[in-house]
Amino acid sequence: MSNEPNGGIQLEYELDDKPPWPKSILLGLQHVAVMIVPATAVAFIVAGDVGLSGPDTAYIVQMVLLFSGLATIVQAYTVGPVGARLPIVMGSSFTFVGASISIGIDYGMAAVFGAILVTGFAVEGLIGWQFKRIKPFFPPLVTGLVVVIIGLYLIPVGMDYAAGGVGADDYGAVHNIGLAALVLATAVGLNLFTRGVARLLSILAAIVVGYVVAVVIGLVDFSPIGESAWVAIPSPTRFGFEFEPIAIVTFAFLFLVSAMETVGDMSGVTAAEGRNPTNEEFRGGLFNDGILSSFGAIFAAFPITSFSQNVGIVNFTGVMSRHVVGICGVILAILGLSPRVGAAVTTIPSAVFGGAVLLMAGMVAASGVRLIVTHTALGRRNMVIVAASLGLGLGVATTPEALQGLPTAAETFFGQPVILTALSALLLNTFVPGEQSPLFDAAPADSVVDPEAATTDCSDD
Repeated sequence: MSNEPNGGIQLEYELDDKPPWPKSILLGLQHVAVMIVPATAVAFIVAGDVGLSGPDTAYIVQMVLLFSGLATIVQAYTVGPVGARLPIVMGSSFTFVGASISIGIDYGMAAVFGAILVTGFAVEGLIGWQFKRIKPFFPPLVTGLVVVIIGLYLIPVGMDYAAGGVGADDYGAVHNIGLAALVLATAVGLNLFTRGVARLLSILAAIVVGYVVAVVIGLVDFSPIGESAWVAIPSPTRFGFEFEPIAIVTFAFLFLVSAMETVGDMSGVTAAEGRNPTNEEFRGGLFNDGILSSFGAIFAAFPITSFSQNVGIVNFTGVMSRHVVGICGVILAILGLSPRVGAAVTTIPSAVFGGAVLLMAGMVAASGVRLIVTHTALGRRNMVIVAASLGLGLGVATTPEALQGLPTAAETFFGQPVILTALSALLLNTFVPGEQSPLFDAAPADSVVDPEAATTDCSDD
């Protein structure tokens, strides 16, 4: 167990610690339980809107789980230069849902997977390869703001789950809100008022409590389990490939968003140790995003990126062990090869996950705030950057229709809260003179501002 260095949190298990096997498996299951529904929801949503058949939908869900698992394992342990050796769970991102639906309807799924195949490695691979050169443009002020907006942007997603899931007949029903509240209260109570295993597994325990209550009141449908096969083998090029220029440009923009999310999530994880990621960690993490997304496209998996909810778990439980996340990856890969096991997990009602996602989203945002205040003097200059960046990001998140007059490509690009916040922070921090600007008075890359000074220094005023 560590103390709280440089503004980090008290860690029960550090990066290279290996908890006992029984505890490690349970902690890995906790990561799986929090991310499996959001990860597979991307496949369900896109397949439903595009009009894919039941077997095709089930197959895409299976591939999302399989490649989420493989990417998580690589992230934890690395393969050559690919992977960050950080406890980051990988999964399919909601960032790509809108573009996948519109391109799938207009050009077919072959164009979707063709665009992912080309742009995954081309965009994130290039960013990762050159990240040492561009790292000065992403100081804690910028990456911290990305972490904050990721957490804030996830809160409405958590609320939708808590209400029963968008489009559900019982959306907003009392039993859904009650289940979500039960899960939230159980997780908070166990984390704050217990010790040992009960605290470390507080999220998993809360989900189990919510699931049991949902079974008792008749909200769980077990029929998908019996309808699923035990084992299904991946089949490459199931949908084929087409290379449409509009699709490629759109996904190139979205992979830039994904890169910003991954940079923010890596910063959110290492903030638990009171530091920013190293150049090697950034490069390996971005390589993992791009290469595994392109490789997964061959088998019809949607783009794989870091999962912010699980960054929240690390900060909430104090368990930073990458070996726990590696176990999570193995479990996900097994689920991807066994549709029946995956179907059993997906019987958990959305409302149960809603309580957990709300808590994790809040923790992600809080870790971003900690990253900023620990490493940044909040004088006038930096406060204005924070205000402008979050204002723009939350503005398009809450009122996306405000951009409907823009050309389609511009609306897609600037309608992403993460990228608008990141670009605003990046441009303002770069061109406004200040300590963290790479053009003016840049501080050493690994320098850390004293936490006390960070809250009292007003030299920019």
